[in-house]
Amino acid sequence: MSAAEDDEVEKSSAPLIEHLIELRSRLIWAIGAFFIAFLICFFFAKEIFNFLVVPFQWASRWAGLNSEQVDLIYTAPQEFFFTQIKLAMFGGLVLAFPMIAMQVYKFVAPGLYRNERRAFLPFLIASPILFLIGGALVYFFFTPMVMWFFLSMQQVGPDAEVQISLLPRVSEYLGLIMTLILSFGLVFQLPVVTTLMARVGLLSSHALVDKRKVAIVAAFVVAAVLTPPDPISQIGLALPTILLYEVSIWSARMVERKREEERRAAEAAEAAEKDAPAPADAGTNAGPA
Repeated sequence: MSAAEDDEVEKSSAPLIEHLIELRSRLIWAIGAFFIAFLICFFFAKEIFNFLVVPFQWASRWAGLNSEQVDLIYTAPQEFFFTQIKLAMFGGLVLAFPMIAMQVYKFVAPGLYRNERRAFLPFLIASPILFLIGGALVYFFFTPMVMWFFLSMQQVGPDAEVQISLLPRVSEYLGLIMTLILSFGLVFQLPVVTTLMARVGLLSSHALVDKRKVAIVAAFVVAAVLTPPDPISQIGLALPTILLYEVSIWSARMVERKREEERRAAEAAEAAEKDAPAPADAGTNAGPA
């Protein structure tokens, strides 16, 4: 460790009481941001829920049903109220995540070196973007596909012996779409996690390649646990997971290549410094008086 890095660590060190005060301040900001976002989402809970029902309308249109009249029910007086609270908590967490992540970074950053802070910032930006990409994939593709699969099981029409119609409860529909969004959003964090582990030396691209077959099996197992028991959503989550695993291998290789280049550059600079001629002593070069 160089003297500059030692000085940087000494400057970043602080007594325990100062760390606790800083932690309290960051927690207040994070909880305050979540509370404000929760109130906003609860105020617009019905509008947000109607927005989340749009994929159900698309699925009804695909199934040949009347997409303008989508019926959802609740069987307990308090069910829709608690559904709105869950929706507000979920939406508040999503809206407040940038502020929460910023507060976590500000608390951790003083204990990091300058190059570590520069390396951490891109992942702080990439994480919410990847989560939104996963959520958008759920909203625009997988939720309509899953609901179309369930709607196709209905028995409606005059020729059906028994009329069987799908009337989902508001809490169950919200739980379904929230589970899918969280599952896809977390899975899309795979490149970020593996790249960070590769940067700190906890993981290598060779280890990822060696465990590829195990990862493929694990992707289908995790998809079966996190998604509803239908093949469309399970395969739909497993395939992006496998693709993201390949992206993680490529990202780990890029990190290792950059680290190797930095090591070679440091070795070359150190060798050049050793080979450089020592400065001549002024006393030996001076002529006789």
